[in-house]
Amino acid sequence: MASIRRALSPYHERPYPNGGSPFSVSSPSQKLLSNGKFSTPASSLAVGARRFFDGVFLLRSSRRGYNSWRRSFFRCLVFFFLGFLLGMMPFGKVDDIRNHDFSFEIKPPPVNVKEDIDSVAMARPDNLLVDTVELGAERRLNMKERFDFEPRKLLIVVTPTYNRALQAYNLNRLGQVLRLVPPPLLWIVVELNTASTETAETLRKTGVMYRHLVCMKNSTNVKDRGVHQRNRALEHIEHHKLDGIVYFADDDNIYSLEMFESLRGISRFGTWPVGMLAQSKNKAILEGPVCNGSKVIGWHTNEKSKRLRRFHVDMSGFAFNSTILWDPKRWHRPTSKPIRQLDTVKEGFQETTFIEQVVEDESKMEGTPNGCRKIMNWHLHSEAGKLVYPRGWMLQTNLDMVFPAS
Repeated sequence: MASIRRALSPYHERPYPNGGSPFSVSSPSQKLLSNGKFSTPASSLAVGARRFFDGVFLLRSSRRGYNSWRRSFFRCLVFFFLGFLLGMMPFGKVDDIRNHDFSFEIKPPPVNVKEDIDSVAMARPDNLLVDTVELGAERRLNMKERFDFEPRKLLIVVTPTYNRALQAYNLNRLGQVLRLVPPPLLWIVVELNTASTETAETLRKTGVMYRHLVCMKNSTNVKDRGVHQRNRALEHIEHHKLDGIVYFADDDNIYSLEMFESLRGISRFGTWPVGMLAQSKNKAILEGPVCNGSKVIGWHTNEKSKRLRRFHVDMSGFAFNSTILWDPKRWHRPTSKPIRQLDTVKEGFQETTFIEQVVEDESKMEGTPNGCRKIMNWHLHSEAGKLVYPRGWMLQTNLDMVFPAS
């Protein structure tokens, strides 16, 4: 088999007398530029630039593997530098940034109110009516005045109740009234011994914020029963430090919305006259303060047996600040003894003995409304007598007298 061997080039690594390359042609201009005698600063700069671009763009080196990455790197560096310079060059109108404040606040463009008014006036040939121009500052001021209000005080309504024939009726009626009172309002309902499911269901249906408490002190006396239930509510308020206006509202009384709205104006202790139906139910009597403006100067009373009381007020005829119960330093109370109703006094004296623990005299009281000339609630005696309390407030059988439908 014949083998063919490629002969090496006769010019490979062959020395030349002039030290040049077989493919290089020396021109007179190159010789002149390379000669130091005829070189100038401009020519030297031109020679350096030419050598730089030859090294970057021309492929003359025999060591291609070693210089290929250098050529790529220098090319990318040159083009990046050129692009950066082009990007920094301004191509339009540029404001002087030295006069501007660098901030991230978005400022609305200025509005020339005068020009707006003139344009609106020119749009109407008769100039009889010009649309009003409302400034943004005035709009913000009106919105601030609209929403700048003080929060309402919490009303804490305490209601003692017990199982009887008219309990469902009384609780529903009082709950519907409290539902119409603007919030915040907390209804504390206290039962004896156990919390009945019927009462809990009634409270849930009213839609009023409530707390269902239980008083474990059993008493057959109606007077003592109500005292213990109210004291249980006072203990709850004192323990949780509820801040608001406390009002004792029995479920068999009649109340007006105006009375609940006036309670929020009380700072320490407020009182007002109450219309009452006498035990004989043949006449109405008035019990409460006599006021000169909001200052209490006397009392209304009609029963001789109660003239020995210090304050002639019904249980539903006063309200007080709840912080008096758990913050004695604020009101400069001489003692930190808990304020409670007493079950050791005679009937009719629970109100005055309780008020004596809250205030010292009439100078600490506030008559409401102004002049105390309006009756805002009535205390009625609407007990059902011997009617039996039906389980679940539902009648399982018909009544004794049934009339056929005609």
